[in-house]
Amino acid sequence: MTDPVPAEKGFDFNQPTVVALMYLVSIITGLSMLIGLVLAYVWKDDATDSWENSHFRFHIRSFWIGLLLAIIAVVPTVLTLGIAGFILYPLLVLWLAVRSLKALVAAQKRDPIIDVETWLW
Repeated sequence: MTDPVPAEKGFDFNQPTVVALMYLVSIITGLSMLIGLVLAYVWKDDATDSWENSHFRFHIRSFWIGLLLAIIAVVPTVLTLGIAGFILYPLLVLWLAVRSLKALVAAQKRDPIIDVETWLW
């Protein structure tokens, strides 16, 4: 009787992981989030597993919810002459980082995102 081949350990660069990494890098660069969004839209139609599909939907929703929150944050920022921006935009970056890290960890385990429709985490 032969022993089963152990699962490969290390970092798995599957497609949802690539999108999550692009979102995380966008915290510094900004532009990579758009690349991640395009990849999520392109790859979601080719997703063979339901866990991948849930990740792509989660990332797409993260982009659009984040954009909406950023637009909403403009009003208090303008009304307070920029002071609110020092609070709201770091919170938005933290929100994006937590969502992306949650998706990254789940993608490494090949687990689906449990609640794709949530606005939080």
